Order: sequence, then structure tokens, then C-alpha cells
Amino acid sequence: MSGVIIPSIEISGINMEKCYFNPGCALSVYKRDAAGKILNMLNKYFGKVNMHNICCHHYPQLPKGAVIINNCAGCDRRFRSLYEGVQTISLWEVLDSIENLPLPDYSGMMVSVHDSCSYRPKPQVHAAVRSILRKMNAEIIESDYSGVKSICCGDNFYPKISIEKVTEFQKRRAAQMPCRDVAVYCVSCIKSMAVGGKIPHHMVDLVLNEETDPQDTRIDVYHDILNKYIDEH
Repeated sequence: MSGVIIPSIEISGINMEKCYFNPGCALSVYKRDAAGKILNMLNKYFGKVNMHNICCHHYPQLPKGAVIINNCAGCDRRFRSLYEGVQTISLWEVLDSIENLPLPDYSGMMVSVHDSCSYRPKPQVHAAVRSILRKMNAEIIESDYSGVKSICCGDNFYPKISIEKVTEFQKRRAAQMPCRDVAVYCVSCIKSMAVGGKIPHHMVDLVLNEETDPQDTRIDVYHDILNKYIDEH
């Protein structure tokens, strides 16, 4: 995707009557109550936002001109490219746009950032994530391959290659992070960084001042759970 930049819609131009938050399958199976907490935050500090729980793999059943706020790069890509009349914007851009949003203070915690590969053509998302981290008093030490040059954590290669090869890729990618603590904004990246011996911090957890739990890091088990959720939603 080198050289391809996908612009975001203007936040000020969002029709709030057609504005929805979709937490995505991964966050929903990772922490079921996180979606509601983020929705409450949006409603309190941004404006009236509706919950949307239809998976991006299925027709969204939304009116033309609908905007989906998402925290998942895969959801962002599918909703905006597969379904006519639906626009997307990242949760991170929206939260970063809110003046004086109450956020936790991490007292200078040093982190590297692993950028979601499907957000690679959206540097505005990379900038928003880092802006929020700085607002939370985190110090960022960048890896050589970040932002538009970010490399997949390994998850997207499953099941095209063996689990053993995916694990090698996960460990290699984690080793490229200069800091022990790594901020991520994809649940798959939580698991990859943990497999590689890093301490992952999901941005949703950081914003909510909660611990990040890698849970079961076996990639086949994780994807079976995701696929079940996708089939049911």
C-alpha cells in the first residue's frame, strides 16, 4: 500500500442522526463490557451515537449516509469499501477531536506503538493514536517500521501458513518494538505482542484505565472464537 493514502471524512460533517459505533467482533469477544463503556463515553462527550452490532462481514442494514465509528482496521476497510452509502471513521480520530476529554495519566510510561496493518494507508489514524497517548502522558519510542511502514503482526497470515510459521512471525515482529510496553489498537496484535514477550496495552484499555489481558494466545483457538461470533452477528 506504499504511497496510497485514504483520507478520512470530516468529523464536523457527521450527521449525528446516522452515526453509529460498531465495536467489531474482536473487541466484543475480548471484553464484552468495553463496547458499552466506549459508547457511553461517546454519548457523554461527543454526541448521541447509536450502537451497531452487525458484523462487517454482513450487510450493515443502515440508511444511506450512515457513519460508522470503528476501533478495528478490518471493520473500517470492509464497511467503507463493501457497502454503498456507508462511511467510516476511526474511534481514535473521534476521541482525539474531543476537547478536554477526561483521560488517565500514565506518568511518562514509555511505549512503542504497533500500528494495525489495515490502517497503514491512514496516517491520520496513526497521528490520532499518538496524540491520545501523549494526552495520557505516555512517552512514545517508535519502531523502525511504524505508521505507513507498519508490518503485520503475523495474524493475517493465518491460516495461509502454519501456526508455527505464524508464531515465528509474531515473535520477530514483537522483537522490532524498542519498548517492553507496546500500545496496540487491534486485539490480534495484543496476542502477537504477548507471544513475542512484550507487554501489550490495547488503546481501549488505556483509555478506560484497564489492564490488557492477552487471554488465550493460541491463534487457532482465537480465530475459531472470532468465526463463531461472525457467524452469529
